[in-house]
Amino acid sequence: MPPPRILSIAGSDSSGGAGIQADIKTITVLGGYAMTAITAITAQNTVGVTRVQALDAELVGAQIDACTADIGVDAVKIGMLGSPAIAHRVADRIEALTVPTVFDPVMIATSGATLADAETIEAFERLMRLAVLTTPNVQELEALGGHAGMAARGVAYLAKGGDAEGERIEDALCLPGAPPHLMAGTRIHTRHTHGTGCTLSSAIATYLGKGLPLPEAVDRARLFVRSALRAAPGFGAGSGPLGHTEARG
Repeated sequence: MPPPRILSIAGSDSSGGAGIQADIKTITVLGGYAMTAITAITAQNTVGVTRVQALDAELVGAQIDACTADIGVDAVKIGMLGSPAIAHRVADRIEALTVPTVFDPVMIATSGATLADAETIEAFERLMRLAVLTTPNVQELEALGGHAGMAARGVAYLAKGGDAEGERIEDALCLPGAPPHLMAGTRIHTRHTHGTGCTLSSAIATYLGKGLPLPEAVDRARLFVRSALRAAPGFGAGSGPLGHTEARG
């Protein structure tokens, strides 16, 4: 069987720990075929983001079209978007596809840098409706109205608990009309957490592209991230990258 074709629509991280680069590593290690539509170019490393340049929305759309028209696609991961125009252009393309899409509503980098303005966040509404799963972290969930706000939208989401306090990490898979499915684990103490959200969402997309049901895809992706955290190579002076190539899928 050929590998599942996974399209990552996200920003580029020059230091390789997050964004498109983390997605390519994750998809490849998990046996997928990685394709990309780059939305923005960032100058960043483990200690911060120094510059962000969003690309032209037409160019982002053209990248998506080039992949889907020739190679085809089995699942999509959406990360950093860069501008409202890009967000809406991506939503236009996703509307025309019939494959599962995982939306990571990137607003703030691990270093604390803002990666989405208010207008871009408003455009997230379309993508949350189109995605089979949205994956907000603690801060992003709060910005989107908390559990009440997500429930009112009637969308499926994974509330990630890694940024919360305490030794017990609890993620909640919330599907419309069903009680939350809680998944817990002991905190892995490490400063090397750069790109965890990107890695998780692209792993979920890869497993969905392989045909796994959503709960199993989420569970296996969580285990992959935990393995990658333990395998971190120790690079950088700040929040370092994960060990994608040494992680177990």
